[in-house]
Amino acid sequence: MPSPPSPAREAHPYLRAATAGLRHHTRSRPTGPQVADRVHLDALHAHLTALHRLLDQLADAARPPHPTTGRHLATAHLRLWQATAAVHDAFHALPHADGPDCHPERLPDGPPVLTICQRHLAAGHAVRRKSTPAGLNAPLHGHSTTCAQ
Repeated sequence: MPSPPSPAREAHPYLRAATAGLRHHTRSRPTGPQVADRVHLDALHAHLTALHRLLDQLADAARPPHPTTGRHLATAHLRLWQATAAVHDAFHALPHADGPDCHPERLPDGPPVLTICQRHLAAGHAVRRKSTPAGLNAPLHGHSTTCAQ
């Protein structure tokens, strides 16, 4: 008779499913060098902004009872914002797919360029409420004080 699943394996099923989906996507892609396209960058940006919101919630919840954990999560929140901004910039650096069959006005959510920008502006507003300009532009720290290198 199989043992019952542990509570840790049962916790956060949607987060585990999202992680599994990303893992499957990276493994199922053909091998060899590939150029990023706007569709992938838009989807990646959506994942990063959702993860950004989750880190923000976790940092806020962790601060009162566990201030050190809250600070680490707040740092991760800020660094993830930097990654999100870089993906947004990369999206705009790619050429547009303005072919004869491209009709963004027919899309239910509007043109993809507006969707990613609206998402990015909303996330940016949230991060700027809790961060300083110096923190937003700070380089990554070199090491963690809690993990062996």
